[in-house]
Amino acid sequence: MLHLFVSGICPQPSMLDTIDPILGTLDPAMSCNNDGGPVGEGGTQLSANIKAGTNITAVYGLWLHPYGPATVYMARCPGSCTDSNSRELKWFKIDHVGLIRGTIVYAASTWFRFILDQPLSACRDGDWGSGVVSKTGVYTVTIPAALADGEYLIRHELIAIHAYWAGPQFYIECAQLKVVGGRGKLPSDEYLVSFPGAYKASDPGLNVDLYSPEAPTITTYELPGPAVWTGED
Repeated sequence: MLHLFVSGICPQPSMLDTIDPILGTLDPAMSCNNDGGPVGEGGTQLSANIKAGTNITAVYGLWLHPYGPATVYMARCPGSCTDSNSRELKWFKIDHVGLIRGTIVYAASTWFRFILDQPLSACRDGDWGSGVVSKTGVYTVTIPAALADGEYLIRHELIAIHAYWAGPQFYIECAQLKVVGGRGKLPSDEYLVSFPGAYKASDPGLNVDLYSPEAPTITTYELPGPAVWTGED
């Protein structure tokens, strides 16, 4: 479960159908980990007001795998988000963190340490976006200051890539926001994607082998999805 905090207000997160990960890039639950509709009593979702340019913090209680990227998207609702379906909206990325430092190797792997006969000095995990969440339990991002006022969904996502033989695991939650005090800008089409559809199973960032003999020498990671929209272009 994930909760979002904006100046002490906690908007209701989308209701989970399961705590199991989403395993396919075309899974219909890829937008908000549900059927795409609003939740809450009578289908009414709580929203939080937030000023553009301020921070919002996601607090995690589950899904704390340390290997993989963390991303945050937003989608503008054409009217009220309680009347919108997240599968039909266009999403833009406002933040992502992949491999921060180090190499991609899964150093905890006994296969890597003993089968490949690697020394302990080579057995050091890199730091990942999901690893920051794993250590702290929180992930704070800034709503773009230039963003136009209106109702939005915000989508927090952790992508676990430690089990490459089974494919990536997507952990997703959404909440509703009412943005105020922005500068009236919206992202252009090049930043907009749909869920499902934003990722392909063949994307390099979703096909990473942390256990390979080359892993201790790989210091780069290609994040899936579009570029981050900062509101400056």
